[in-house]
Amino acid sequence: MSTAEWYRSFGAMEARGQSATYDLLAGRIAEDAELLALIEQLPEPKRQPNLLFGVVRFLGGPVADYQAFRTWTSAEWPRVRQAMAERRTQTNEPGRCAVLLPVLAALPQPLALIEVGASAGLCLYPDRYRYRYGGGHVVGPADSPVVLECREDGPVPLPAEVPRVVWRAGVDLNPLDVRSAEDVRWLECLVWPEQHERLPRLRGAVSVAREEPPQLVHGDLNGVIEDLVAQAPANATPVVFHTAVLAYLSVEEREAFAAKMRRLPCRWVSNEAVGVLPSVDRGLPRQAPDDRLVCVVALDGRPLAFSAPHGQSLEWFGRPYKSAAGRP
Repeated sequence: MSTAEWYRSFGAMEARGQSATYDLLAGRIAEDAELLALIEQLPEPKRQPNLLFGVVRFLGGPVADYQAFRTWTSAEWPRVRQAMAERRTQTNEPGRCAVLLPVLAALPQPLALIEVGASAGLCLYPDRYRYRYGGGHVVGPADSPVVLECREDGPVPLPAEVPRVVWRAGVDLNPLDVRSAEDVRWLECLVWPEQHERLPRLRGAVSVAREEPPQLVHGDLNGVIEDLVAQAPANATPVVFHTAVLAYLSVEEREAFAAKMRRLPCRWVSNEAVGVLPSVDRGLPRQAPDDRLVCVVALDGRPLAFSAPHGQSLEWFGRPYKSAAGRP
């Protein structure tokens, strides 16, 4: 799609109902030929709305008023363009653990977790967070500084306890360090305005990760994933997982990664937007909603549920899923 269509779609499908600020900015930019011309100076992957808005906030620019945003961004465009070229949208949302938890808890325990596109690794701690599902089910450490709220629909196999994790590692093209004030500030700038619950949640997750910083490897996921799987302890189930990451890869890179996941001795938990993994989408039991962005939670390529992008909701398919020791 064109840059204008991208921004228009982002406002309507992703920001609407979640952030009035970003909904307004995206819609106005879609009609602003001069600002679009500046954005189109960047390579296509770097024109992403989330990246632009996060960078403007990171550099101290305004986002609450469109005219102020436009004036500041145009005047500071050389700085904005450079920062957009250097940075990535590494939205490390711990809330996504709430839609992964039922799958992880059903696998043979203990687990060795490996996250691709790990950012700062905040999703590597599903055992350290507390969960509150819409039906009143609560699980996880009572003293956790992170409480994740998730609405569930359908026969979700909600666990009686969190998974037991004995090893955790991740890979990212640009790993962020929870001990770095600048890296944490970048993560905070990627939290959308009006989503007030996400900021304290992020800070709580950072405090958890700082107690035991994860092993994060710098590299391309297709290049290092085999080595990480090989490093997992022999007495644990190796689980490779990812959330909202593969959309940043080419179609060929996604297919190569999916092929590796089917071949490697590990379990594969994916949570990607509809359309990102066609081989997974082909197994959907019903059509995805077309009025909002949804992700597909899948185990070993088998779709299990629809989920909201930041883990706000989980819609399970069919009967409760019971994982066996081997692949389904």
